[in-house]
Amino acid sequence: MTQSAKLRWGVLGAAGIARGSVIPGLLRSQLNEVKALASRDRDKARRTADEFGIEAAYGSYEELLSDDSIEAVYIPLPNHLHREWTIRALEAGKHVLCEKPLALTAAEAEEMALAAQKAGRQLAEAFMYRHHPRYAMIREVIASGEIGDLRSLHGTFTFNSSGSSGNVRFVKEWGGGGLYDVGCYPISVARMLIGAEPEAVTARALFSPEHGGVDMMASGLLEFPGGLGVTFDCGMWGAFRNKLEVLGTDGILEVPSAFMAGLEGETGFYVTTGSGRRYVDVPQVDHFSLEADDFARTVLHGEPQRFPPQDAVAGMRVLEACLRSAEQRVRIELPSCGAGSAEAAAAGALESKGVE
Repeated sequence: MTQSAKLRWGVLGAAGIARGSVIPGLLRSQLNEVKALASRDRDKARRTADEFGIEAAYGSYEELLSDDSIEAVYIPLPNHLHREWTIRALEAGKHVLCEKPLALTAAEAEEMALAAQKAGRQLAEAFMYRHHPRYAMIREVIASGEIGDLRSLHGTFTFNSSGSSGNVRFVKEWGGGGLYDVGCYPISVARMLIGAEPEAVTARALFSPEHGGVDMMASGLLEFPGGLGVTFDCGMWGAFRNKLEVLGTDGILEVPSAFMAGLEGETGFYVTTGSGRRYVDVPQVDHFSLEADDFARTVLHGEPQRFPPQDAVAGMRVLEACLRSAEQRVRIELPSCGAGSAEAAAAGALESKGVE
């Protein structure tokens, strides 16, 4: 276990998500500091490092991984590079926070999880929204029985980037497409709130020849135990939406901004029952900072991971099946594998609220 007061980070790449959200979140967090940044373009690395006051700038990822002062790395690289650089970082003795989706397949994710276990290092998938306090509050509302037995969930995450050029999301071989980019969010939140894994999936998608043949829009049905259905739609060729609805026998829970909530904008949610409609106010906090601090507490203080690597493996199994269902236009049954994470398993109290 490291003895440093703060976890020392290096960032592999200067992607937009790193510059716009994760690095600022790390810098605002309590238990982390960013000490190095690497890019295959040394000048770009230096410019980005200077922008954030980061000491070291490297012209290759290998250089950063050889820096013994770096304890953890954040990987915001294109999806097809996640497996390679996660494993290389783990083998270099670094803890790894890797952008979602963790891998391109469940087999890759399992290989990464095993590499972390072998190296004795922590590995986490960067779903920042799960660390926001409102989701603990949402689970409390569901578990309390206020909206009755669960009957369905519906999640949406869409935006329109169809006119952009040179977009890595349009390269199929690199893990492009709407399911990998944003469909993973409603799939993830359903697994987290229900505390179980789907038994089968069916998905349909618009594969666009204009955009490298990737799924630009997709919709799907996840069949959970007890007859509970989850529907979702996602993609990169529609107006912006970012919502979640949880339907119960006695009420509805609505999250207007389900997956993006920061220091500005709406972070609360609505609960509607026979008694009326109420707004649950939630503090505006940086969920990227909270994600980083949760990771640091595991590394620095030995606290259990809220979402261990096997959760990412289970989620990747569902995401991969959705893509295959859309490509083959078939319903795909999934093997039984239990709850997806320690925190999902803890949500077993939902069983008493109508989820068998």
